[in-house]
Amino acid sequence: MNGAIALAFGLAVLAWVLVVGDLLRRHRPAWHWYVTGYPLTTCRVVLTWRKVAMLNDLSVSRRPPRGLLGDLVVKGDPLRPVPPRISFPRATRLGLTVVVRLHAGQTPATYLKAAEAFVHAWKVHAVRVTSPERGLVLLTATASDPLLRPGLATAPAALLSALIGALESGGAWVMDLRLVPHWLIAGATRSGKSTLLARLITQLAPQPVALIGIDCKGGMELGLFTSRLSALATCRREAVAVLAALVVDMQDRMSACRSAGVRSIWELPDTLRPVPVVVLVDEIAELYLSDGTRESKAEAEQCSVLLLRLAQLGAALGLHLVVAGQRVGSDLGPGVTALRAQLGGRICHRVNDPGTAEMTLGDLNKDAVTVAQSITAAERGVAVCTGPDGGWSRARSHLTTTEEAIAAAQRHSALAPELSAVRRALAALEGDDK
Repeated sequence: MNGAIALAFGLAVLAWVLVVGDLLRRHRPAWHWYVTGYPLTTCRVVLTWRKVAMLNDLSVSRRPPRGLLGDLVVKGDPLRPVPPRISFPRATRLGLTVVVRLHAGQTPATYLKAAEAFVHAWKVHAVRVTSPERGLVLLTATASDPLLRPGLATAPAALLSALIGALESGGAWVMDLRLVPHWLIAGATRSGKSTLLARLITQLAPQPVALIGIDCKGGMELGLFTSRLSALATCRREAVAVLAALVVDMQDRMSACRSAGVRSIWELPDTLRPVPVVVLVDEIAELYLSDGTRESKAEAEQCSVLLLRLAQLGAALGLHLVVAGQRVGSDLGPGVTALRAQLGGRICHRVNDPGTAEMTLGDLNKDAVTVAQSITAAERGVAVCTGPDGGWSRARSHLTTTEEAIAAAQRHSALAPELSAVRRALAALEGDDK
């Protein structure tokens, strides 16, 4: 009888633990991690460290690999390799961190290769390897994918700064055009690229900035936000006119800075400072592709030169580029590679070809390319982005529907400044067509 009661009581306690654990996992994931996930993962780290280190060539022997036996030199594998020393795993809100003290002669590159082994041995979502100082490696384990259900991150409002979404670390994903003036966004159809552009426009719409759209797909994407745009080019011919007018305006801004003895418009008094301009280019390939005719080649070359001039000289003059495309490759022409070098900010969603991921992130970090190529079709809005410190992170943009973006554009339509040079260029183009 007593045994039956004890069994029933044990089953009741087990059921209660399972129910409470499930509720914690769904509604308080951080609490669930601290209570159950962290202790279990810590045990895995401590118990598997020696074996993982040996299997991935992280252990070394304190004795030389050769020995002298009489007059014979004997070479063999060490019998007791010594694994590197590690700190006790320290809990974070999303996982844990382990500090590794390197053996003499070791480099962090060896641990980068072993990152996937750590993931499987510790049963975590990902392990990031960094080196905070010489002789140390920091292993940052993430327990589960924080981008599956990202919370709404917050960030202080600032001019030319847009809260895009959430980083894998749980922090805010912010595009600050004052820190990183030009951006390249790559992503296949239905990868989240259009949603990110809509989010960017929604964030910039209430700010005193001029937004110019270049959408050579007939304005199907950026044309939805015409009420907040100061100008919209829907074909390459109009794009050439708009970009040429912006280059003229850029020269006027140079003259104003030179006359005032300053190096950027941000050093000018508020009354003399020209309005910042953000140029949004959707589908960059449409500006570079040519049908082989002389006129088409000339237009493509003009677009290439004008975009490059704005990217090279516009940062200090308040002219910013946000260039997006499904495919970005050197096959579009040498101008794309030159432009890419000037676009310091990079965002790569899921792409259809490895070349686009390599073109977007390859010159910054090879590991970022590998992570970007692992993004699946189900992870809409997930991207690999660079930060102002030169590092990279997985991130997910906050969902902004087209209706919300259109409403924001209409709500702040009165803030759209008139750029006289651009307006005159488009008017002249319309007059030529007539």
